[in-house]
Amino acid sequence: MRRILGISAFYHDSAAALLVDGRIVAASQEERFSRRKNDARFPKRAIAACLAEAGIGVGDIDAVVFHEKPILKFSRTLETFLALAPHGMKAFARTLPSWLGEKLDVRKAVASGLPGLRPDVAHLFTGHHEAHAASAFLPSPFERAAILTVDGVGEWATTVIARGDGARIEPLEELRFPHSLGLLYSAFTAYCGFRVNSGEYKLMGLAPYGEPVFADRIREHVIELRPDGSFRLDLSCFDFLADDYLTNDRFHRLFGGPPRTPEASLDQRHMDLARSIQSVTEEALFGLVRRAHERTGERNLCLAGGVALNCVANGRLLREGPFERLWIQPAAGDAGGALGAALAAWHATTERGGAGAPRSAIQPDAMSSALLGPAWSDEEAAAALQVHQARFERLDDATLLERTATALDSGKVVGWVQGRMEFGPRALGNRSILGDPRSPAMQSVMNLKVKFRESFRPFAPVVLAERAHEYFDLDAASPYMLLVAQVAESQQRPVNPTATGLARLKQLRSTLPAVTHVDGSARIQTVTADSNPRLHALLSAFESRTGCPVLINTSFNVRGEPVVASPDDAYRCFINSGIDILVVGNLWMERSEQPHTSLPGTFEALPD
Repeated sequence: MRRILGISAFYHDSAAALLVDGRIVAASQEERFSRRKNDARFPKRAIAACLAEAGIGVGDIDAVVFHEKPILKFSRTLETFLALAPHGMKAFARTLPSWLGEKLDVRKAVASGLPGLRPDVAHLFTGHHEAHAASAFLPSPFERAAILTVDGVGEWATTVIARGDGARIEPLEELRFPHSLGLLYSAFTAYCGFRVNSGEYKLMGLAPYGEPVFADRIREHVIELRPDGSFRLDLSCFDFLADDYLTNDRFHRLFGGPPRTPEASLDQRHMDLARSIQSVTEEALFGLVRRAHERTGERNLCLAGGVALNCVANGRLLREGPFERLWIQPAAGDAGGALGAALAAWHATTERGGAGAPRSAIQPDAMSSALLGPAWSDEEAAAALQVHQARFERLDDATLLERTATALDSGKVVGWVQGRMEFGPRALGNRSILGDPRSPAMQSVMNLKVKFRESFRPFAPVVLAERAHEYFDLDAASPYMLLVAQVAESQQRPVNPTATGLARLKQLRSTLPAVTHVDGSARIQTVTADSNPRLHALLSAFESRTGCPVLINTSFNVRGEPVVASPDDAYRCFINSGIDILVVGNLWMERSEQPHTSLPGTFEALPD
């Protein structure tokens, strides 16, 4: 038996993943346990959770695999600063201390973070995009596929095209820093006043409120899209090479003024900028995809890297080809690098680490519905809740489902904690907040009173897979909420075509107004009885009661906070938000019966 631990750390969204004889046993992000959003520190809590799931200790680990090659990354950083010196030296001085510590000496960081590790354990390193490619292809349902990884930057690569065949991944082409589609999208994210590495979803959600009036300006002055699918940025518009700021004065003059401050109001210019960069990003991505198809001739495409979380672009790729089938790693960002590193090591033949194991594709995939985090029994949950003197009752399955469906039908907002926690940025029904999608008021209620976030942001529908075609124009499974499609014409309602901007938010566009975005689209999650039996059963109970097999599914957290992990996290978030009902396993709680109106520690990072 061989146990391989994959780690991503020190840049964004640290995570750990554990393989036992090649099987994905567990994977978790550090932020879920530390309660520090996008926690980039060594993932000691996530590692502990993975080991606990496997029932092993640190001394049982056979190999530790890091998701990047630190020396190459430091070399790129150093070369960039030296090439631009003296400009950027202040930024370099701030960066250097972290490089002289754990970022560069990962072996020392592993030894410090994992006391008890055997001295003969193999320490391995994959390339950043090698890890992304492995996470995209090796758990996929395809024996062969083209692979495309697109993000900000790894060591040097920002984009890689590869081919997967069996257990082998063959890199074919790459684009290098500083020419990066991920950095381009992040630059517009920051310029529009959203936080880089977490606000890109907001920019994508804002795009349908605008028009692509700046798209030509972006193509003419910011990015050159070439016929072969490659691209180049005009570096005179950016400062990310030598400073903490992504954009500069030239960029600001091009697009009408200084960056928006985070809490300033959104105007039509910001909406048009969001739509414009989304349009250009889709165009660039289509160029890369066409190139991947040309180079590989494959029928299937696998995606990873932060740009692969752009579900609007993904929906277009699925509808418009040229590939017949698409599979996207649900933890497509840096967290997924931990999983990819472990998988790459398992399937590689190395002197001390990988087993060189063959691979057979697993259907529907090898990700276990991305439910790879820890779970809590009802007894463990009850013990955690009793610390707060929480008032709850334990229900049998049938009563729980019926009571929850009834509460949702009556307009209640339900916090839903079941089974193993999701791996990746999406809540897929185990750490979710649920609501009635038929309610015209529910989007505003959940955004402002529960999630404490911007009112324009859309919610995603979760739907019984066997009924999805009746409500959405989607011909494929979407288990990971990574595809956007139009609401079916039969469900649409006429709207005022002259409405503009945020005024469009108030229009009832379909029979499911709470999950229908202003362009008539929805970010869809499909659920089968095999992928998530408890969620499927709840959807069925809701359908039996209402005739509607769809619910709102949004992540169980509030603005600025990671998704909840434990029953304690869930109870704190429940008490401090506008959630009406909390269901943890078979334990049922109503807000009106609780002894608290607030609890500390939910909306800020807890102590280390």
